[in-house]
Amino acid sequence: MPPDSVPAPARRAEAEVDPIFPDRWSPRAFQPDPIPEPQIRSLLEAARWAPSCYNEQPWLFCLAATPDARERVLAALVERNRLWARRAPLLILLAARRTFTATGKLNRHAGFDAGAAWLSLALQARRLGLHAHAMAGFNQDRALAAAGLDRTDWDILAAIAVGRHGDPADLPDDLRALETPNTRKPLADIIRWL
Repeated sequence: MPPDSVPAPARRAEAEVDPIFPDRWSPRAFQPDPIPEPQIRSLLEAARWAPSCYNEQPWLFCLAATPDARERVLAALVERNRLWARRAPLLILLAARRTFTATGKLNRHAGFDAGAAWLSLALQARRLGLHAHAMAGFNQDRALAAAGLDRTDWDILAAIAVGRHGDPADLPDDLRALETPNTRKPLADIIRWL
């Protein structure tokens, strides 16, 4: 496990699983130190290998690492997310192409496939001692504009903050109270044997 793993007694697996799964969580406190380009490439390489319907690979990771690009992405976030995401050195808008490139037909699996790519990136982040926090709180139109994408062709599915875990004391009180790995439903609650 990465050296900055947070011990979380509440996150005990009910079955044997690689520790990287319960170790992955979404902090809000980030260190502002830049992420070296080889590590960014490693995150994206992991995402590139995610499976997809017809091998379409409908995802597009729009990266914001410079101050100007980060400001454009931050402007698309809801205020509560802006409060903490501003310290993350890398912000990403995850887009999914709405249609298959070969046929132009609607790809109803694009979100599912992009989700697989997101998880690949998030798990690789943990391997590198980083954390990735995906957010749903953003304005779609502003996010599309920040990414330079057309709504006709693309959906922005998530905004993602990436960096090393920072000091929770840098967060507002209400967010500091949330700065711990959360729990999961019992395994029995997510299974239906047929």
